[in-house]
Amino acid sequence: MSARSKEAVAMNANGNGALEGAVIAVAGAAGPAGRATLLRLAEAGAIVVASDADPTRLAEAVDAARYAHGGATVTGDTVDLLDLAAARAWADKTEKEFGRIDGLVHLVGGWRGSATFAETDLADWDLLEKLLIRTVQHTSLAFQAGLQRSDRGRYLLISAAGASKPTEGNAAYSASKAAAEAWTLALADAFRKAGGDEGPKTAAAILIVKALVHDAMRAERPNAKFAGFTDVKELADAIAGVWERPAPEVNGKRLWLTPQP
Repeated sequence: MSARSKEAVAMNANGNGALEGAVIAVAGAAGPAGRATLLRLAEAGAIVVASDADPTRLAEAVDAARYAHGGATVTGDTVDLLDLAAARAWADKTEKEFGRIDGLVHLVGGWRGSATFAETDLADWDLLEKLLIRTVQHTSLAFQAGLQRSDRGRYLLISAAGASKPTEGNAAYSASKAAAEAWTLALADAFRKAGGDEGPKTAAAILIVKALVHDAMRAERPNAKFAGFTDVKELADAIAGVWERPAPEVNGKRLWLTPQP
């Protein structure tokens, strides 16, 4: 760990909150949910390591979080999470630089759908399998060991209610989300077994929304109600809140932020 990184860890560890000094990686950090999450984690005193495939949008998101919270340590890495070796390199670099890794928040998203089941385009599945499943596989495999070395490790997947109640036009999307959930629950079982009789000290959990909404969407559609949608700021609060709860309480759990169907 470099002298600069040691200084960052020390500066961010002066408070008493569960996230003070924690090193949290955020995958898919450049979108509205990512931006809100970077801001919230930085506000809570975490060292935030953001990644995205879009370097320009990532830099904007990282700068916004830095400027909003003077003194916060927020860094950005352009990472191809479809490449397992690249995901592992990102995890290794993060832990080497800051001496620990306490969380991975998976916000990589995407949507494709159709009007009817019969009109489903399997090219949508090809895309969503990469975005919604493969990136979960790669980040979980890359970060598992580091998270288990932490005293507060968390792997968080953001999923959708449609995974539990698919509609005909969302076959590819719902199936992809369901697969990502199953994969995350398998990781949770690994954490459970690693904890032995004392219970897991590391947790993998799923936060479930119907859909997300942010200020720009409301501005574009001022008359829309967005019923059941979760604001990205509320999602960010829920993400931060997972560190306030004991690992056995959240490991392997679906945490619903919208009414369960």
